[in-house]
Amino acid sequence: MVSGYNDTYRVQMSDIILHVCRHTYCSSMAKSGMNLKILQCFMGHSDILITINVYTHIGLDDAEEELKRMEEFQNTQAKIEKKNDVKVVLQKMFKVI
Repeated sequence: MVSGYNDTYRVQMSDIILHVCRHTYCSSMAKSGMNLKILQCFMGHSDILITINVYTHIGLDDAEEELKRMEEFQNTQAKIEKKNDVKVVLQKMFKVI
């Protein structure tokens, strides 16, 4: 697959190593909101710091998305305080597992 791609395109792709797939899986599951202790178990790590610091990778787009969620939360909170109502408000800040 990689050699076919490299024969076709100018920008070359490096060999796909299965270990890279572990990093991708771990990062994707963490970004999706999976409980980190469960993810640690799935990854087979004895220490959660390995799961978080070595296998979980984030980018600028992830930080930007998090800032947008925080801003949305603050705006909603300000609206509630302004109305001075005690109504239940659905928040997109937390994902249901």
